Amino acid sequence: MSNVTVRTVLLMGATTTMGLAAGVFALYAHTIMPGLRTTDDRTFVGAFQAMDRAIINPWFMATAFVGPLLLAIAATIANLGQPTIGWVAAALALYLVAVVITIAVNVPLNDALKDAGDPDRIADLALVRQQFHEARWAAWNVVRVVTTTTAFGCLAWALVMHGRATG
Repeated sequence: MSNVTVRTVLLMGATTTMGLAAGVFALYAHTIMPGLRTTDDRTFVGAFQAMDRAIINPWFMATAFVGPLLLAIAATIANLGQPTIGWVAAALALYLVAVVITIAVNVPLNDALKDAGDPDRIADLALVRQQFHEARWAAWNVVRVVTTTTAFGCLAWALVMHGRATG
């Protein structure tokens, strides 16, 4: 396989998976969290716990969380010395910001909510929901939307530049 083909495949993979990551974070921002915001405490806690358990699966991890990171790293390495490197490296840096936010903010909040236990056995659901810091979770998720969507745009532009240079 030629270097050009490798760069093409890596850029396509990184762009596609980054788009999926941006879509997941955006879906939470514009649909899931606003929908949950209108529910009672029991529904919020139970639904969020169920979604958080469900999202940790091989498909999500491969296509919309770890996949974009690994493919962006590989695409960055493959594009060293190429005119596209700035765009690819910027996408990687932006996605790293989203990963750090996920690990430092969102996952600990998710885990604390799950650790509260079965909603049917929680004595004070309002307190559990309050301690979740819903507004903080949502605000940092918007930052993930911005970083991953911008990273997607950077990779899409790198793919266009790559196509122009090799076509």
